[in-house]
Order: sequence, then structure tokens, then C-alpha cells
Amino acid sequence: MKIVKEWCMYCGECAGVCPRCLIEVGEATITFDESSCKDCEICVQACPVRALIKEE
Repeated sequence: MKIVKEWCMYCGECAGVCPRCLIEVGEATITFDESSCKDCEICVQACPVRALIKEE
């Protein structure tokens, strides 16, 4: 998964749905533990501005 930080509103929707708690959203920051991701894409679907993109 790729995070397009320019599009991100830091709303926390992605972090709230991640079953492995791999996304942390701050006031103007977002971090993602890519090495532990299982590519379930729940966060991608939850993002209201499509700032999360599945990498192929």
C-alpha cells in the first residue's frame, strides 16, 4: 500500500479499520508499518479521499 500524503486529511478512518493496528495518524502525520501488512485493503476501502493506494 502507498500513502499519498498530499491527499491525506489525517482523519484516522484507515487507522480505525486496520485489523492489525499498523497505521498511526497524528495531527499532520501518518505512518504505516508496511512490513507487517497482509494486504487486506480494508484501509484502502475506508479512506474517504482515496489517499491509500494498493501498489501492484
